Amino acid sequence: MGKHLIDRRMAQMQAEGVEFRPNSHVGVSIPVEQLVREYDALVLAGGAEHPRDLPVAGRELDGIYFAMDFLTQQNTRVAGGVVPDEIAILAGGRKVVVIGGGDTGSDCVGTSIRQGAASVTQLEILPRPPEKEDKAMSWPLWPLKLRTSSSHEEGCNRDWSVSAKRAIGRDGRVVALELVRVDWQKDDKGGFRMVEVEGSAFQLEADMVLLAMGFVHPVHDALISGLKVDLDQRGNVKADPDADEGAYQTSRSTVFSCGDMRRGQSLVVWAIREGRQCARSVDEFLMGYSELPR
Repeated sequence: MGKHLIDRRMAQMQAEGVEFRPNSHVGVSIPVEQLVREYDALVLAGGAEHPRDLPVAGRELDGIYFAMDFLTQQNTRVAGGVVPDEIAILAGGRKVVVIGGGDTGSDCVGTSIRQGAASVTQLEILPRPPEKEDKAMSWPLWPLKLRTSSSHEEGCNRDWSVSAKRAIGRDGRVVALELVRVDWQKDDKGGFRMVEVEGSAFQLEADMVLLAMGFVHPVHDALISGLKVDLDQRGNVKADPDADEGAYQTSRSTVFSCGDMRRGQSLVVWAIREGRQCARSVDEFLMGYSELPR
C-alpha cells in the first residue's frame, strides 16, 4: 500500500483527536503499569508477530532468516533509509529457497528476484491446489485454487508436498536443504495426516533460506508479559468477543484486545470488524452505554 494513503488516514485520525506516539516500545521504553495508571482503558490491537519456526537440525546456520526480518529491511531501503552492512540480509547472487506458500512467501520471492538472486525456489508443505476452484464444494468458504502472483510470474520455481528435514551447512553457513516428499492421507475422523513418502528424500542447493510459514501468536515479551493477561491455548490474548457484558475484555478489567492479537493471524477485514466492535465495548465500559454501531 502506498505510504501516502497511510499518511492521509493518519492525518484524518489526528484531526479527529487521536494522538500518535511512535517509537514507543510498551514494556521497555514505557512501563505497562504506567499506562494502566494513566488511562481508564487500554486496547491491545497489535499483530500476531511471533513467526512459526523450522525446528530441524541445522536451523542455527547463517543464511536462514525469518521472512519479516528480510522484508522489513527492504521496506527501509525503498523508503530511503539505510540498513547497516553488518545486519543486512540481501539475496543478490544467492540461491534462495522460500519455505511457505502464502502472501508473505510471495513477497519474499519478488523481493529476492529484484535484489538479483541467482535462483528462487518456493516450497509448500501442502499439495498443489487445482487450477480452477470447485465453487460448489468451497462456498461460502474461500475457494481452494492455485494462485499465482506477479512475483511468481517474474521467475520462480515452485514445489508442493515437500517437507524440510535438515539444513546442511559448510563453514557455518547453509548450503543445501534435505527435503522429503509428503502425502496427505485422510484418517478415520475425516481429517488429514502427513505421511512421508518412502525413498523420496532429496537435496536442494540453498545458500539463503527464508521462513515464511505464518505466525503463531503475538509476541509475549514486554507488553503482554508485563500486563499479565490470560492467554488462550494458542498463545493469543484471551478475550471473549461475544460476551453479553465486557466483550473483548481480557482478564484485566481495564484491558481489551482485538484483531490478530486476540484471534491469531488473520485477514485485515477481521481486524477492522473487531476493532469497531471493541471500540463499542470500551465505550460501554466507560460510559455505561454506547451509540456506536456494532
